[in-house]
Amino acid sequence: MSKTFIRLFLVRHGEATANTEMRYLGSRDDPLTERGQWQVAQLAQALAPLPIAAIYTSPLRRAADTAAAIAQESRLNATIDLRLIEGAFGEWEGLSRAEVIARGQLAADLLARWESDPSCAPPGGESLEDIQARALEYIHELAAIHTGASIVLVSHVGVIKALLCAAMGAPLSTARRMFLDVATISVVDWGAGAVAWQSQAVLRLFNAHHHLGWEAAKWMK
Repeated sequence: MSKTFIRLFLVRHGEATANTEMRYLGSRDDPLTERGQWQVAQLAQALAPLPIAAIYTSPLRRAADTAAAIAQESRLNATIDLRLIEGAFGEWEGLSRAEVIARGQLAADLLARWESDPSCAPPGGESLEDIQARALEYIHELAAIHTGASIVLVSHVGVIKALLCAAMGAPLSTARRMFLDVATISVVDWGAGAVAWQSQAVLRLFNAHHHLGWEAAKWMK
């Protein structure tokens, strides 16, 4: 592998309790479901043969437990960092989209704006722009430490989508056109040496769930 870029394995945590109902989970600390624990085991086995130099994770249980399983299988330790935590949804924490809309026209209007404007945040929550800023700060630190290596980042939908948009030079609004399943792997080579044409980053893989089986993906049903 070239010494001029870092390879990021961006892993979304396994299924948590509220994920089954498509709720805004945010900074709420729900545990993995039984299915999520199975998904995590498959993730760990899939990543174990790879030359992973380090594992970093969000502190929330659904991510930290996912990272712990990967770390055990890869014989590494997982390092926790708050910059990988999911964006807070404030007053919307634990609610579904339909429940937010049911709160009234003001809430419905704010939701519509939030879904189209990355600078907009839920009441008492965090915008996608804020999430991207803290995540990029962390990636730049890790790139300086691990240049030429592969690392695993276990995180959440907001963080991973924000990083993918940055990697592709796409506006943050593009995140609304991505669907990221639980327990999936996306791969980004970060740094101008990743490809001959000197792109600052290259997306190698998105939302991969081969380790779970095609039939396990919700979008296949």
